[in-house]
Amino acid sequence: MERIGAVQACVDKIVAARTKEIDIKFGYVHLYSVSQTCALLAMKRQQNVELAAIAGLLHDIYAYQTGNRKDHAHQGAAAARKILQELNLFSEEEIDMISHAIYRHSDKDEVDSPFDEVLKDADALQHFLIMPLVAPAPHEAARVSKLKEELGIQ
Repeated sequence: MERIGAVQACVDKIVAARTKEIDIKFGYVHLYSVSQTCALLAMKRQQNVELAAIAGLLHDIYAYQTGNRKDHAHQGAAAARKILQELNLFSEEEIDMISHAIYRHSDKDEVDSPFDEVLKDADALQHFLIMPLVAPAPHEAARVSKLKEELGIQ
């Protein structure tokens, strides 16, 4: 099985275990949408597409495992690291890259490595695209504005 497919299988199992239908629906939509947007932005920015897509799949995994969003980025980095190590398909360097991006993804007001920025931007854009006629959240507005410009959207 390809590596993205192996991670998708883990994510699907975690999301499907949620008890509320809305959590399951939003979990699939959000995690897969962020993953796809990560892949698109990684292609455009010449970053590792496979690892970016995987970071997108796993970026909120702690929140879906526990139902707790408090400190979900930092806790999620550890949860993602554990999943990736258990799959035994990734090098430590790859796990570090993915985990670091997840750890930093809630820090939307800070600029990190180009790879980390792919996940932050994909997450902000997906939040905005859920309700595209509503102004983006204040902490994501500048990112969404820059992304729209980068993508040639008025």
